[in-house]
Amino acid sequence: MYLSSFRNNGREFFIFIKFNIIKKLYNIILIELAYIKKYKRSVKDMKTVEEQLKIIKKGVELIVSEEELRLKLEKSIKDNKPLTIKLGLDPSAPDIHLGHAVVLRKIKQMQDLGHKSVIVIGDFTGKIGDPTGKAKGRKALSDEEVLKNAETYKKQIFKVLDKDKTEVKFNSTWLSKLNFDAVLKLAGTTTVARMLERDDFQKRYKNNVPIGIHEFFYPLMQAYDSVELEADIELGGTDQTFNILMGRTLQKTRGQEQQIAIFMPILEGLDGIEKMSKSLGNYIGVNEEANVMFKKVMEVPDNLIIKYFELATDVHPDEINKIKERLNNGENPRDIKLELSKIITALYHTEEELEEAIEFYNTAFSKKAIPDNIPELNLKGDTIRDILDDLLKEKFIPSKKEFNRLIKQDGIQLNGEKIKELDTNINENDVLKIGKKKFVKFININ
Repeated sequence: MYLSSFRNNGREFFIFIKFNIIKKLYNIILIELAYIKKYKRSVKDMKTVEEQLKIIKKGVELIVSEEELRLKLEKSIKDNKPLTIKLGLDPSAPDIHLGHAVVLRKIKQMQDLGHKSVIVIGDFTGKIGDPTGKAKGRKALSDEEVLKNAETYKKQIFKVLDKDKTEVKFNSTWLSKLNFDAVLKLAGTTTVARMLERDDFQKRYKNNVPIGIHEFFYPLMQAYDSVELEADIELGGTDQTFNILMGRTLQKTRGQEQQIAIFMPILEGLDGIEKMSKSLGNYIGVNEEANVMFKKVMEVPDNLIIKYFELATDVHPDEINKIKERLNNGENPRDIKLELSKIITALYHTEEELEEAIEFYNTAFSKKAIPDNIPELNLKGDTIRDILDDLLKEKFIPSKKEFNRLIKQDGIQLNGEKIKELDTNINENDVLKIGKKKFVKFININ
């Protein structure tokens, strides 16, 4: 009796398990079909190969190779299938500025052409840290740091990318599952001599600076991401040349069609010389307020106007050629920078915020007046010296040393009058102007 009951219950149990497996498979198939249907609709609307190449090549430093890209685009149109574009992000620096967004803008342009993108968050590789351009090994990030930075990245990239045409994946999904045998086979695809061709490794080797064996695995793991995704295109800055070309090599050894490597140039910051960097203070952050972003773009050096149009906007190449002609014909660069400021600010802010930013700029910097709607700070003291800590805490100033330097250079004004002393008295409703673009109004909160 017990045996018969066990058989009956066992049979029902296995039927239940099979039903659930079939149900899950059915749901997966439905999701995949919906995904394919969505992209097939976009592929049908694809532009010609020549038009796509024109847009993809805008502002690009190097393509390896353009002929292979042409063939992939032709096949994409013929098969009615979008190309898979890969971008790997190292979650070690979570604040994105326009320099970081150069590759994101290029991906967005390709999404608009009907292709799909996969953003690979390097939560696994982030534990090593990309050694590119580093004079010494990097401290490994903790799991908590990696995940926190990755989440911040995810929120910011969708200020640029089309969320419906983007997949976000963490490379720990596949890299953490590799056993030691697979790791040895992966290591066997390259040589130490090849690794030492990298400028950073080469310099460290010559200067007797230690290189960890695990650091050699960073480009290999990034390359493995391309194999896992069967990427058609990988984008990156010119500083990622070695890592991205390693992906082509590994795909070839695995019998896959090699990805196209597209390298974007480095975007100089507002100083016009150095690479855009938060630490150098020459950056334009994608999360900055509209009035700050607008004013910063107006500070772009004249000789970089076209480069910013090419790398920081989605303006069509034909339109950029017209802008070049206008500059060559003697049009005032300031007028063209106004257009650039409007275009870039509109990419990250609402129309209402853009209008407020334009009004703020015209009032504060064109008419030299004190604008409305400026940030406020609770007054906790009687003099400038008393509120320095609060100015620093609220990020109105980068440091007290910098504030003192601005005072000496007549860069600090109180109610439109230059101040010379830290002991200058301040009162409720006074307005402090710091440098050229920051205002703060003092209020009393009891």
